[in-house]
Amino acid sequence: MTSSSRFPFGLRKLPARYAGIVMPFFLSVLMTAMVSLISTLRSVGWSEDVLRMWPGAWGLSWLVAFPVLLLVLPLVRKLTARVVQS
Repeated sequence: MTSSSRFPFGLRKLPARYAGIVMPFFLSVLMTAMVSLISTLRSVGWSEDVLRMWPGAWGLSWLVAFPVLLLVLPLVRKLTARVVQS
């Protein structure tokens, strides 16, 4: 096995067939982190409560966002194909 098929610490990369799950996973983690942080800051302001409240807000939003992304991604790809030249 080549070094390009491994992560640091010797972990193997996932096969390409998992890209349809991995991409929405990372997208949902990053987007929900940012949106929930902004929303929490807007609700409680810059205080110690943010660090206490944000992880719960993030977790709940991610639990909703990841399955929704998996469901709507095929529709978004079709809509994008209609709007963008091939």
